[in-house]
Amino acid sequence: MGWDGGWGFGGWLAMTLMMVVFWGGLIALVVLVVRSTFRPSQATGTTPPGSSADQVLAERFARGEIDEDEFARRREVLRTGPKRSS
Repeated sequence: MGWDGGWGFGGWLAMTLMMVVFWGGLIALVVLVVRSTFRPSQATGTTPPGSSADQVLAERFARGEIDEDEFARRREVLRTGPKRSS
């Protein structure tokens, strides 16, 4: 009967694409707002930025993550470099 104003299949295609763009944009906007609102003020790593390797190693030893032998071995590697096998 021509109730669609003569747009035909192209009109339906255009309406479908515009709805996808609209809802996709709205969802993206919500995601961006939520992520920026709940973003932590610092990096979420276990060590603060700028910590030296010696400090990280000492903290792991203090927390009991590594034992004394492993602490001494890793500290030696940090100070002298890894052993090279020939």
